[in-house]
Amino acid sequence: MISLKSTREIDDMAAAGAVLAGMHLGLRDIVKPGISSWKIEEFAREYFKDRGAIAAQIGFEGYKYATCVSINDEICHGFPRKQVTLKNGDLVKIDTVVEYNGAFSDSCWSYAVGEVTPAIAQLMDVTKQSLYLGIDQAVVGNRLGDIGATIQHFTEDEHGYGDVRDFVGHGIGPTMHEDPMVPHYGGAGKGQRLRNGMTITIEPMINTGTWEANTDHPDGWTATTMDGGWSCQYEHTLAITNDGPKILTSQDLAADAKYLWPGYADQLAEHAAAAKRIAQKY
Repeated sequence: MISLKSTREIDDMAAAGAVLAGMHLGLRDIVKPGISSWKIEEFAREYFKDRGAIAAQIGFEGYKYATCVSINDEICHGFPRKQVTLKNGDLVKIDTVVEYNGAFSDSCWSYAVGEVTPAIAQLMDVTKQSLYLGIDQAVVGNRLGDIGATIQHFTEDEHGYGDVRDFVGHGIGPTMHEDPMVPHYGGAGKGQRLRNGMTITIEPMINTGTWEANTDHPDGWTATTMDGGWSCQYEHTLAITNDGPKILTSQDLAADAKYLWPGYADQLAEHAAAAKRIAQKY
């Protein structure tokens, strides 16, 4: 069942989103060559505790960590690991879900570790652009297929990448994963019609090679590309409103000005300052 959120409920989700976006802003000072991926997990846990938030992924279907830290050919759901050190040129995707005062928000961001190659920089740019192209289709009256078709055409037809099919966006609130599923591929004009008050994630995972994923990792969680190509992901939680899509996990107030929910900017500033303070320890 798809739940339509009230203004108050979206206010609460935006507050949770500002906490989550603050974490990502703090990570910009941490993700660098020479740190273990476990440091990302430690920072996230300390930051969430400081903010009075809950790392909602811990315990979800047996998952043990606050973050997913997926590197290079890992598409998603990689574990943070003490024995894995980030190297110059790596591409790391950091995904987490936060619960804050009972509301949920979900966001993944990709980080270049040091200096990445031009090919990986382009992959990152195209993936991020595809996220925003999808968001621009998330308007009242459109259908879910309009989001997916736009992302697939841009990433596969125009740039020759692989648009992952195995993992999709989803509704969010009042729990972590809700209907509807939000594919990043498909046919325009197909699927569920979008309505005011829906809250969803859009989270394209784009590969340098095939779209196919290997989901048989021994840990039962990590998905990798079938051909060893590298993968990139960006994700926002957003609300569909009569005033257009509103991003509830924005990290860039200037670039996202037309998508901002009222009051979000002040909340983000507070959490970003806390994240930067905590990041200094790492």
